[in-house]
Parts: sequence; structure tokens; C-alpha cells
Amino acid sequence: MCEAKRLVASEAVLSEAVTAPCSQDRTQGRTQDELLEDLVRQHSRLVYRIAYAALRSHHDAEDATQETFLRVLRYSSKLATVQNHKTWLARIAWRVAIDRSQQRDRRHEIPLDDPDKPVAELPAAGIAADETIHGDRVGALLEGMITALPEKLCQPLTLSTIKEMSPREVAATLEISEAAVRSRVFRARQILRQKLTERLEKK
Repeated sequence: MCEAKRLVASEAVLSEAVTAPCSQDRTQGRTQDELLEDLVRQHSRLVYRIAYAALRSHHDAEDATQETFLRVLRYSSKLATVQNHKTWLARIAWRVAIDRSQQRDRRHEIPLDDPDKPVAELPAAGIAADETIHGDRVGALLEGMITALPEKLCQPLTLSTIKEMSPREVAATLEISEAAVRSRVFRARQILRQKLTERLEKK
């Protein structure tokens, strides 16, 4: 159902793009409208996943996806000069998602070393640790831990979980070096592994 809604939203953007005055500027014999249409068809799934990774809400991600393509439509005159459309689109999608996340003020910074303010609770002690690791509750715990990471670690880790994005594309989206992406993702995973191990040992 969410996938269907997302596609409907994309088609709505496409319709608006098609009804806009057709530009005569061409890249390899294609109009800007045709380039925009290709962007929607090829990368709407990527845009949605970027939005969902930042917002963790299907409804908000759908809205952010539509807003991303509306922004692309607004700046369609730049399409002919963009060298990497996928990275350019990913950067717009990420900024839209982060802006929406900040506006709704749902991100709560909780120090990872503060034992009195856990971001999530593990199941009761009667449940085996190996069952917990594969359960949804540890997934929620990890999600909370990721959110609590410093922004410079959280953002590259979040984008790196999107299978359509390579480290180079993550670096371009965040406007940092590829080496920085790899280093920060490695550090983030170290922190998460340590904190999760400590929580499990306490249980």
C-alpha cells in the first residue's frame, strides 16, 4: 500500500512536469522534461529510502519524496549542467528529509554513556539472549542507539545502509570525503557493537 502511494505521488509529480512548458535546452537530444521523467522513474525508490532512513515514517517519507521531486522540478533548468543526476538527487532528498526531521523535532539526543536514560528496553530476563538478538525489540534498540549517535557518525551510517548507495555516493551526498565516510561508519559500528554488548550483558 505504501509503495502504491509512493508511485502515485511520483506520477503526480510527473504529470506536473509534463504539463509545464517544454524546454528547448537538450542534453544528448533530450528535453529537460524527459530528463526529469527519467529521474522519477529511475530513482524514486532511492529517494523514498533516503527519506525513510532519516524520518522512520512511511507517511513522512512519502511526503518528503514528493517534495524532493517538486524541488527538482523547480530547479529543472540545472539538469543539463548536472554531471551525476543520481548523486544530485540524493543530496536534495537528504536535505529535504533532514529539514523535515528537524521541523518535527522528533530527534532526542541521549548520551550513549547515560545508563539512566535508555533509548529502549530489552525484553524481560526470562527471554534468551539469542532470541532477543533476532527479535524486533533489539532492532528498535539499535535504531534508538543509531539516532543517539553524534550527527557526523549517524548520517553516514544511515545512508550506508541504503543498498543503492555506494560509499562514493554517500560521500558526495554528505559532501565529505569517501575516506571520512568509511572511517565514520567503522567508528559508528564499533560504538553500537560495544553498547549493545553492554546492554545484553546487563540482562
